[in-house]
Amino acid sequence: MQGTVDGFTYGLVTPVAAFFMAALGAALGLRCTTRSLHTTRSCRIGWLALGSLSIGSGVWTMHFIAMTGFTVREAPISYDKTLTFAGLAVAVVMIGIGIFIVGYRGATRMALITGGTITGLGIASMHYLGMAGMRMAAHLAYDTPLVVLSVLIAGVAATGALWAAVTLRGALSGLGASVLMAVAVTGMHYTGMAALDVHLHLPSTLPADLADVLPRDRPAEIIGPMLAGPACFLFLAAVVLLFDPRAMTGEPAPYPRAGHRPRSMVREGAARARYR
Repeated sequence: MQGTVDGFTYGLVTPVAAFFMAALGAALGLRCTTRSLHTTRSCRIGWLALGSLSIGSGVWTMHFIAMTGFTVREAPISYDKTLTFAGLAVAVVMIGIGIFIVGYRGATRMALITGGTITGLGIASMHYLGMAGMRMAAHLAYDTPLVVLSVLIAGVAATGALWAAVTLRGALSGLGASVLMAVAVTGMHYTGMAALDVHLHLPSTLPADLADVLPRDRPAEIIGPMLAGPACFLFLAAVVLLFDPRAMTGEPAPYPRAGHRPRSMVREGAARARYR
């Protein structure tokens, strides 16, 4: 029996909120990636780690906000917590690999293509692992061409977002890169959902009004508490970036003028002369 699927139970509320969270995570993560290119090698790993956590948390949060609007009329939905949080770990690790490649190799063509592809695969892996974590009396089937298209959307848009983040300068280019990454995440998600068919494991004879005999699922009540941690992390990441203005603008640290040494270096040289 084919399930009656509704991916927009709350109308445009969940898609818009999901897109906003994806854009927020992307904005924070891409700014961290850009900042890592203009800092010392010892600090770079910290910025890139923060960037991968930000993008991964944004992707994961976006997915499950969107899933609060996904219902199957004939079957209640629950989620396996192990697979659900495994999706978060996979997203952070694979996206981290992608942006570490760009962070350490720079804006070369091969680094951007490799990093963007791995980042896109991380986004897609998180989505389908999250879908595998759904529990209901049904079998999920996917249309292969649409699945392939969803992965291509994620990879191409993620590559474009990384390119814009590390090669362009200014607030507008940063905003554009964040929007492009959010398009990658949400476009991949809803394309993947369009590929889904739900085949129910129910008796062949059921009353006409299924609401009288089947429990109603409340995905918002199930998913809501799980979103608290990643959402708090994104807030803290935003606070960290606010204390470093160059991370928000993407500008490199200013270099000293020719022939001019910072005061700390002058004091250090004077101290050496005093004790020589």
